[in-house]
Amino acid sequence: MPVRSLAVAGAVEFTAPAFADDRGSFTTPLDAEVLAAELGRPLFPVAQGAMSRSRRGVFRGVHYTMPPPGRAKYVWCAHGRCLDIVLDVRVGSPTFGAHEVLELGGGAERGLYLPIGVAHAFLALEDDTVMTYLLSGGYIPENERALDPGDPDLGLRLPGGLILSERDTGAPTLAEALERGLLPRYADCLALEP
Repeated sequence: MPVRSLAVAGAVEFTAPAFADDRGSFTTPLDAEVLAAELGRPLFPVAQGAMSRSRRGVFRGVHYTMPPPGRAKYVWCAHGRCLDIVLDVRVGSPTFGAHEVLELGGGAERGLYLPIGVAHAFLALEDDTVMTYLLSGGYIPENERALDPGDPDLGLRLPGGLILSERDTGAPTLAEALERGLLPRYADCLALEP
């Protein structure tokens, strides 16, 4: 299973082999042993699994969870295609403000490990795009945060006509979140990683 570190410190992409025959295909989007070897520690204990289904043009994010406890996640596109965005919003991180955009799904059997405090977003490129999430913690509404995806300081270069939630259209910019103390601190996030 090829492994690649992303532009965001601690975030990793895994490409799973797919085995195809006349019946279809089989793949393993997560191999905990391979992940542990790459990270130098075991994968977090999975506390929650989640799934979203989106139509073409839906943009979900830019979302992150404040520590403590924060939430690490492992994500993959189970059906359809998306542009997945990983963004470092951890104050004090050596890659603060860095992001990477990857295409997931559509036969590219890849999954992403996102450390605690790293923001995530995606744009559905096809109808019925299904994203699957394994999470290290449960949902705590008061710890959930969002950033304005149109903030030029994020440098995301998104197309027009996106379908956004009210939460995302009303989210603060990166500068506003930093000024208001709404961003996680890198040291706090590292201390909480398993």
